[in-house]
Amino acid sequence: MATTHSSVFTRWALFITVGVMSLLAGCYVGFWGTSSHWSREDAALGEEHVVNYPVNDTYLLTQDALRGDGILYETGPENSLQTLWRNADTKVGFFQNMTGVQPRYRYEIQVTPEDSNKSKIVVNVHTEGIPDNEIADYKASKRFALFGEIDELAAKYPPSPSTPASGGVNFTLLPHEDLKELAKRVTGNEDNWQQIAKDNSLKSPTDVTPFQSIWVARTLLKQAPSTSSRVGSPE
Repeated sequence: MATTHSSVFTRWALFITVGVMSLLAGCYVGFWGTSSHWSREDAALGEEHVVNYPVNDTYLLTQDALRGDGILYETGPENSLQTLWRNADTKVGFFQNMTGVQPRYRYEIQVTPEDSNKSKIVVNVHTEGIPDNEIADYKASKRFALFGEIDELAAKYPPSPSTPASGGVNFTLLPHEDLKELAKRVTGNEDNWQQIAKDNSLKSPTDVTPFQSIWVARTLLKQAPSTSSRVGSPE
């Protein structure tokens, strides 16, 4: 009788063990089917944004935007920034609960010069424990509108002009206007865009952003500009 009870107990113990192992295996496989970032840091979804500021000013603007959102960060070499880890609001799965993994994310930001008066902001989001199909929700532009806030700050604090202080007029580009169209509007000849580009350290007629201020030499003007179409006064 004792042998029979022992045999039954052994079979039940084996059955329970196999069942539990199968359950855990199912959870493990299911988790890995949705995410490969639970235990290691992984870069994803880099973003870029260009502003009409020198690189040092752009670096400071980026820091101001981060501080405005209460995001803690550390500065690095060559105009780089790294935010501290932040807990994600993604749902934690069964396996993550067992291993104590807390989904989190942070940003690595690099500001690089495009030319003397233009810079590029590159932002990479790094994640841990966030499923692949949710990483896009943690992009800096979507999570806290980083680039929009930088543009707002840039509008409030325009960079110091690098164009000549006299002998011309500053014009604001109209929506969807490039240097050729500006040259035709204010000088009567779109070919003058080349000289305008040279005076403003620009490389092409489309190397501009909406509402950018462009300096035009007085010698190129077809007539005295109206006050409604210019910024500032002729020097």
